[in-house]
Amino acid sequence: MIIYFLRHANAGEHLANPKKDEKRGLDQDGIEQCGYVGRALAAMEVQVEAIVSSPLKRATQTASLVGNEMGYEGKLQVDAGLRPGAGVAEFRRLLEKYSKLESLMVVGHNPNLSQFLGAMISEAGCEASVDLKKGAVARVDMRRSSGTLQWCWTPKALRTLHTAAVESSRPNTSRK
Repeated sequence: MIIYFLRHANAGEHLANPKKDEKRGLDQDGIEQCGYVGRALAAMEVQVEAIVSSPLKRATQTASLVGNEMGYEGKLQVDAGLRPGAGVAEFRRLLEKYSKLESLMVVGHNPNLSQFLGAMISEAGCEASVDLKKGAVARVDMRRSSGTLQWCWTPKALRTLHTAAVESSRPNTSRK
């Protein structure tokens, strides 16, 4: 199975009230990050059979926007195993539900999403640490209970690549 780990994009400042914070949506930077990430994944011909998100608004928005850019036509799945504070055991149960799929995207929060990613790429009993920035996406190829990190992209890197590609595709109008 291929698992794409996607951390929700920028959503402004944390709110002190937990109920209000759960409803905090993406800010303008976050919406733009989703565009860069989704277009880059589409350009890499990434296709997923399911997208599973934390139930919090900023995560479901990220999942929807990136999924749309990728051309994903399935229904967005929501799972509490991706909520802030969820543990690795809950994440493994989530993976078990989708174990028959070839590719899956999970959308969540730090610190637990980075912990889940680390747990998937480390040997049993070891810890790996991967710092997923807001809007970052990583690909892990799983074999049985452990996986190999193939790549990890930040929105900033993807924006830079996009800008360079646009610049290089423009006709050169300078005189020699």
